[in-house]
Amino acid sequence: MKRRKGFYSISVVSKMFAVHQQTIRMYEKEGLICPKRTEGNTRLFSEEDVDRLEHVINLTHKMGVNIAGVQMILKLQGKMKKMQEEMNKLFETAQVQLDAEKNLIKSEMDKDGKILLDMKKECGCDDDKATDSDDHDSKDFNDWEIEYEDKD
Repeated sequence: MKRRKGFYSISVVSKMFAVHQQTIRMYEKEGLICPKRTEGNTRLFSEEDVDRLEHVINLTHKMGVNIAGVQMILKLQGKMKKMQEEMNKLFETAQVQLDAEKNLIKSEMDKDGKILLDMKKECGCDDDKATDSDDHDSKDFNDWEIEYEDKD
């Protein structure tokens, strides 16, 4: 049966899942589902209630889990969902902090880079000369050898 948005009566829900209404009432009595009630005390099942009932029916009828097992599973799933939400918040906070730190470091590097460029301009160094001398120094450095004395 195709679902539409809104609320469903117990008879419609029992037909959706091909279960007896008493089974649904028992699940409610055990606290596995909690449908809303009208002023006349008629059960009204929301989409969330129907989804939860579908999950309960799957656990009990298809997987053979007893009521106590279903209660434990639902409780653990609730805790896992809460923990996942907390972890997501922690990750989001960490990401914001990392982005802020990255931006701070980038701005400091930009400032330091500008200071170095200004210093270079003040000393009258042009880029070609600096590059040539840097290459020359690095070549000399690579030719250095360190000799060690044997203490035997």
